[in-house]
Amino acid sequence: MKIAVPTTAGLVEAYAYTGGQPLDTKRPCVVFVHGALGDHSVWTLLARWFANHGHGVVAVDLPGHGRSAGAPLASVEALADWLLALLGAAGIEQAALVGHSMGSLVVLEAAARAPERASRLVMVGTAYPMAVSTALLDGARDDPLAAIDGVNASSHSTIAAKPSHPGPGTWLHGANRALMRRMQDGLHDVNLFVNDFQVCDRYRGGIEAAARVRCPATLILGERDQMTLTKHAAAMAEALRARTIMLPAGHALMSEAPDALLAALRGALPTPALA
Repeated sequence: MKIAVPTTAGLVEAYAYTGGQPLDTKRPCVVFVHGALGDHSVWTLLARWFANHGHGVVAVDLPGHGRSAGAPLASVEALADWLLALLGAAGIEQAALVGHSMGSLVVLEAAARAPERASRLVMVGTAYPMAVSTALLDGARDDPLAAIDGVNASSHSTIAAKPSHPGPGTWLHGANRALMRRMQDGLHDVNLFVNDFQVCDRYRGGIEAAARVRCPATLILGERDQMTLTKHAAAMAEALRARTIMLPAGHALMSEAPDALLAALRGALPTPALA
């Protein structure tokens, strides 16, 4: 689905995956926001389930990622404003906001900026502050493909996870590595790796944002996460008065623990009765 999003530069085309079903804004809507060097495809299983069980679904490509036009945005605040503008352009008055890693900060800020627009808030693989080491940022500048390999290895808690999505034999490490490399190679005038990880590192308004959120919140964390340590999510959980769910996975929860993550999301987001 293509959406013309109003920005200061005029209308800019964005892409959103709707889970294989036409977007119906009369249904309860769920919005999925990916993390650094990602795109909508990380949400395929979850988006399809909710789209086929009574929800309107929008899994976005952030600006400069995947099929969305425009330069990558350089702050959580700017991304939150863009997300809210996209929802308005799509005719979505209220939605459950679900974000992974960098995307979790974006949905937090969006829910804080427009509390009436968020029916639920779900932060997956999150931490606050989401600090990035100087060594990683230097590596991203000097040798981004090698740095991607390091991040990819740290995002998975096992070499041979038993996948149920997309199916047996799927190489989880290789698929995630290919996605990150494709996102990095898609831009020639911007180092997307550096941009996205600086977005995470610079965000300082999380606790203040949490105080403005009015909807129920859930944190879904990987108990073996090496990228966003679970202990660094405690202050956010307290500020949001959120329910915290721990899954046996690393940072790449969508691919490493797809069924468990779907079950956790089903518990966090009420499913409407189907006619």
